[in-house]
Amino acid sequence: MPNISPDFNAPWLQGLQVIVSYVLATALVLAFLALIIAIVALVFRGIFPDQVRDWAGKNIVTVFIATAALGAVSGIFAWFINFDFGF
Repeated sequence: MPNISPDFNAPWLQGLQVIVSYVLATALVLAFLALIIAIVALVFRGIFPDQVRDWAGKNIVTVFIATAALGAVSGIFAWFINFDFGF
């Protein structure tokens, strides 16, 4: 059986890869920021209002899972496409 390897050199795929990388990077930064806000809101009680602490207490696990999933998808995207994020 011959080895099958996809060819990602189609003209429209280059632009699509850049757009997907921008979306993944933006989503990952926003999720990480939400995770930081949730942790800080729970640790330091006097800084944030009660509504933010209630939100953080209810959603910190969901935000953590979403951040981990976005990080995994970004890693798989970079590995599978062999895309250089510029680091």
